[in-house]
Amino acid sequence: MPSHAMLHRAVLHYSLTQTPPQVLGTPGTGRLMISAPKQGGGSHWELCFRAGSPSGHAMGAASVYYVMVTALLSMAAGEQQVKTLKYWVLWTVLWTGFWAVQVCVCLSRVFIAAHFPHQVIAGVISGMAVAETFQHVRSIYSAGLRRYLAVTAFLLGFALGLYALLQVLGVDLLWTLAKARRWCARPEWVHLDTTPFASLLRNLGTLCGLGLALHARAPAPRGPPPLPFRLGCAAASLLVLHLFDAFKPPAHAQLLFYLLSFCKSAAVPLATVGLVPYCLSRLLAPGGKKDV
Repeated sequence: MPSHAMLHRAVLHYSLTQTPPQVLGTPGTGRLMISAPKQGGGSHWELCFRAGSPSGHAMGAASVYYVMVTALLSMAAGEQQVKTLKYWVLWTVLWTGFWAVQVCVCLSRVFIAAHFPHQVIAGVISGMAVAETFQHVRSIYSAGLRRYLAVTAFLLGFALGLYALLQVLGVDLLWTLAKARRWCARPEWVHLDTTPFASLLRNLGTLCGLGLALHARAPAPRGPPPLPFRLGCAAASLLVLHLFDAFKPPAHAQLLFYLLSFCKSAAVPLATVGLVPYCLSRLLAPGGKKDV
């Protein structure tokens, strides 16, 4: 990812020389390729810049933390939803932390020139809206494995069908990828994981893996899980996530890359939600009992 300073150099070059940098833009996608001479002469440098709208990082952070904060506040209020002084202290702490995280995420995305300010703001607003909307859709909590698999297959089929239709009509959704690979001086800045298909398969893989994890056959817990079990699950899950993050699908073959991206995204919730708790329940079960 290019640094924010590189974008400032293009602006500085124009302000000092009144010679605009060369810009290859892709209207409507937020993808830019900018070329301008270095200060003091010399060869040109290029900045390959992609800014999706809204920001996926801001949207994801806002939606996840919104769900966590509202869930904790709901548990703190209890079934009677009594709001005591402790509740309001917790409310202040949690929402302060929430907005601190959002500001840090938004500033970091703008600083590295990945997004414009309006895109990260739109990401935060849309993320909160999605989280609030789905909190009221109760059917997702009782969905069976067939529903998870059916939704995954439908979304994948719909996306592939739409892509094929657009190809027949002469519209290539990935045309910016070819231009970036051709014109960018640093091809390693162009990543397949930023393409629409990669994002789609990551989301579908996560949905499929979550469905498999929630409906896998595992010992039923008896009562609230003990603290050592919960701490062990958290520690083991962090280790597993670190191992998954270290795995980078090869990008030389697009089909293989997309397939492995789907499998990796499916394996993350399957391991952390299903496999890790099951293994720990077997290890920590006292006296040969195999459930927690």
